[in-house]
Amino acid sequence: MPVLEVGGSHVTGAAVDLDRGRIADGTRRRLPLTPGVGPEEFLTTLAEAANGALSVPPAISATAAPDARGIRGTWGDTWGIAVPGPFDYARGIARYHGVGKFAALDGLAVGDLLTPRLNPRPARLRFLNDASAFALGVRHTAHAESRRLVAVTLGTGVGSAFLDRGTIVEDDPRVPPEGRVDLLTVDGRPLEDTVSTRAMTARYTDRTGRPVDGLRELTALAADNDATARDVITSALRALGAALAPWLTAFETDTVVFGGSITAAWPLIGPPLTAGLTHHDPRLARLTLSVPDDGEDQALLGAAVFAARGA
Repeated sequence: MPVLEVGGSHVTGAAVDLDRGRIADGTRRRLPLTPGVGPEEFLTTLAEAANGALSVPPAISATAAPDARGIRGTWGDTWGIAVPGPFDYARGIARYHGVGKFAALDGLAVGDLLTPRLNPRPARLRFLNDASAFALGVRHTAHAESRRLVAVTLGTGVGSAFLDRGTIVEDDPRVPPEGRVDLLTVDGRPLEDTVSTRAMTARYTDRTGRPVDGLRELTALAADNDATARDVITSALRALGAALAPWLTAFETDTVVFGGSITAAWPLIGPPLTAGLTHHDPRLARLTLSVPDDGEDQALLGAAVFAARGA
């Protein structure tokens, strides 16, 4: 099953072998994107990653990679494409307005414009939220026993997905509107004004007068005992835990999986996040908290799971 996974700074194309639960050998193609990318460059980069994923290098032999043979001819009918929101997933149209990323793509008919650039031209593109793809992939590979799984991705913004026995839940009183944690508020303001790359780096700069280049540098400063960086991260993650807690309780969640760039600093972010959760409801201490170290792979697998269901 061919898939694309679009992040805030990259796009990855691959062919997924769902039977084996892994990326087919030699098919991964990862290319950079910038938050200010324009429509033409965006579509060209996605097409390059997608077409490259189906072009298995000839050096790979049939003996070494039997799962990679014939991919272009047999796996190109339906693509699964994981993209961050806001996005009209049913129609394949970008809705990036006022969210601090991909602003030039707002209103872009990604599905209609990308399809003719793919070789072979697919019969169908199935778009889904990147956090939903991550959740489906994790459940497919590591948490098949989970009845109520919630995935939260932390990076440029906050993504989320709620799964009930493997089905994405978006319209239900037990979950936030559209299943989107980013629509929650903290002290009357949008959650991402507290928990996001831009919010945390801006808060650090406001307090110190020193600019910081993204979460990687901020978490590195915190790990190096920068008290301000540590306080910024701690406050933000406690707030996230407090915002999540009532919904995790209402959904009767048994597993919470965290992904995204900031999870590389889990020793820093895990304790305040857990404190925020349990302050609201001590019973949440019993939750299974999981941080896979192969988040991109999980999102690619989840996009394939989603595409296969509708193929």
